[in-house]
Amino acid sequence: MSNHDMTRPVDMHVHIVGNGSGGTGCWVRVTGWHRPLAALMLRQIGLPGSAMTSELDRLYVERLLEQVRDSSLGAAVILAQDDVHDEHGRVMKNVGSFYVPNDYVFKLAREHREFLPAVSIHPARLDAMEELDRCIAAGAVMMKCLPNCQNINCADKRLTKFWERMAEAKLPLLAHTGGEHTLPVVRPEFSDPRVLTLPLEIGVTVIAAHSGTKSGLTDPEYFHVLGEMMERFPNLYADNSAFNVPLRGRHVPKCLSEPFASRMVHGSDYPVPVNGLWAWMRGFLPWSEMRRCQKNPNILERDYQLKKAMGFPVASFTRIWKLLRPPTRN
Repeated sequence: MSNHDMTRPVDMHVHIVGNGSGGTGCWVRVTGWHRPLAALMLRQIGLPGSAMTSELDRLYVERLLEQVRDSSLGAAVILAQDDVHDEHGRVMKNVGSFYVPNDYVFKLAREHREFLPAVSIHPARLDAMEELDRCIAAGAVMMKCLPNCQNINCADKRLTKFWERMAEAKLPLLAHTGGEHTLPVVRPEFSDPRVLTLPLEIGVTVIAAHSGTKSGLTDPEYFHVLGEMMERFPNLYADNSAFNVPLRGRHVPKCLSEPFASRMVHGSDYPVPVNGLWAWMRGFLPWSEMRRCQKNPNILERDYQLKKAMGFPVASFTRIWKLLRPPTRN
């Protein structure tokens, strides 16, 4: 990462979305009550709802690039999204809601130095080891998975070799923890961060996305479980992605003290909406600061400014540089 300024903040949790209109291989399938949510997300980033059925791939990336360049960020880690697979490694048809190929995030990262490529590989895939080796060679900086949505039992001993290869390559794992309401959940019990114990024991650097927090009112709360795990595993980190939505950001004060403080990294969960009202209502920042941040139309910058105003230290915005595998640029 020598061509990046490592003193600048990084948003390490940025989603790429596309409908395949640009020949990207992406697809998105939004049904039921997820439809208005998808339209809201597009509006939040400054795209019309009609983008969903037009040139979404191009429009989305152009808008994201604009927002990264017009922000305090030095880089954004962009995430691929693998299919949902069963435990035998077969794709589960019509289960996932969107797909982003690894090759597409590599292509975007080659074309735009602001983007760092994070791949997504279901470790039960029949070709998982080959794909992992290929992605490591191609310059992946991180691997992303959603155990509860993609049906990944990270504790399955059959995945040991996969985790060992990741540990050997120093490729960190960003794994969703806690509830989820933006995507369909296949295995709710895999929202528990304890499912990540095997890769942690093997030596993989694991980042618990959302810090095990609740997304909906009825979700179990795993934040405290994660805190206990951090005492055991020095290679366990957490991100503050989607903390500016109604429920996830409830534990900000605890995130600013140990064991969390020295293990937090910054992510927005773009294009998830960013609203400082919830943090103000909990007393985490003054009204004047909330209003100042809220006026910024760039949600990447708004999220960054709100988290700074809540007291997240400078180190939390740059720490990810030390965890990512350095990319190779062809």
